[in-house]
Amino acid sequence: MTRFLIFLGLILLAEYYSYIVVRSAMRTLPQNAKTIMTVVYILLTVITWAGFLSFRFIDWAKVPHLIRNIYIAFTMGFLLGKVVILIVMLGDEVRRFFVWMWSVFSKPAIAATSIPEATGTGISRSIFLQRAALLLGGTMLGGFMYGVKNRYNYRVRRVQIAFKNLPAAFRGMKIVQISDVHSGSFDSHHAVQKGVEKIMEEKPDIIFFTGDLVNNKADEIQPYTDIFSKLTAPLGVYSTLGNHDYGDYVQWPTAEAKAQNLQWLKETHGKMGWRLLMNEHVVLEKGEDKIAIVGIENWGAKAGFPKYGKMSDAFAGLREKNIPFKMLLSHDPSHWDAEVRKDYTDIDLTFAGHTHGMQLGVEIPGLKWSPVQYMYKKWAGLYQEDDQYLYVNRGFGFLGYPGRLGILPEITVVELV
Repeated sequence: MTRFLIFLGLILLAEYYSYIVVRSAMRTLPQNAKTIMTVVYILLTVITWAGFLSFRFIDWAKVPHLIRNIYIAFTMGFLLGKVVILIVMLGDEVRRFFVWMWSVFSKPAIAATSIPEATGTGISRSIFLQRAALLLGGTMLGGFMYGVKNRYNYRVRRVQIAFKNLPAAFRGMKIVQISDVHSGSFDSHHAVQKGVEKIMEEKPDIIFFTGDLVNNKADEIQPYTDIFSKLTAPLGVYSTLGNHDYGDYVQWPTAEAKAQNLQWLKETHGKMGWRLLMNEHVVLEKGEDKIAIVGIENWGAKAGFPKYGKMSDAFAGLREKNIPFKMLLSHDPSHWDAEVRKDYTDIDLTFAGHTHGMQLGVEIPGLKWSPVQYMYKKWAGLYQEDDQYLYVNRGFGFLGYPGRLGILPEITVVELV
């Protein structure tokens, strides 16, 4: 209850400060224009909150894609823009508090001359911060609307990793990884087809898919099976399941219906020519040289995410085969630190996804940041601990927010050298 009241209080503060900032920006307008814009602002606020609060009760899959994308992007940008305004305005309140404290404990003359309220001969600091808050909030809204156009802007990321224990026959092997397709969010067969073509242009030796083929239900992928069936490689296409693939986030009429949905999804992997690894391993051979691919079901260390994966089953009999090089497909990157690094130090390279890079962040030379890093220590790209490596794919698709802002959808190309 306490957390809810704090959350509610922050929401009310965000709305209050946002209204103050917007009203301040309109103060030079004629009264009629000011009234119209105020009414529009209030209506937009009501509409966005109504949509936000009813999100769990709306079957967004049945809403036309264009309307859904615009509405969700606007709502997220509008509400997060207000959060930005709240942060700036609370900062101004803190500044005001210290000014007041200074005036209380200092002589009036010193206080008046030491901390002036105005910035030069222009506007006051408070007005400046209000305008800055409005600009930042508007930028957030505009950014979220702009990011919708990036939802199919696939970025190929290339990585070379050297392993001393890699058998000679597999040196130079090119692996393509994709993850988090989330086919229930797609609204363009043509755009998805272009993404698959970009994968095949890489001429991969092997392809890995690390989970979340759908948002919730197996029927979401069916219109796209002909496209993803075109993913082929000489050493095969291997896949695993993610947390969304089990249908845990929707209501089912019966337990049998949920089980049938999962079975249909598993069969769909096979229909597309993908080898779904369910807590098991396969051994690839080239002459006398061998490597192993291990795949487990979803296993998340964070609260609320299922632990269907069983490494003991996936590794059963593997160590007795004396395979020198092992790769793991595991959807959730938190699994790497929680279990792989502790108990399976002979896994050389792990592939994961799950985080999407939150579809929001900054990746420029010298700066790599996303809000998701406060939840996941390893959230995008290549990580190394001792002789073990983890690669976290930023996701092929999108979920929730129908776009990408700073974190583009990813096709990973890993070359083993």
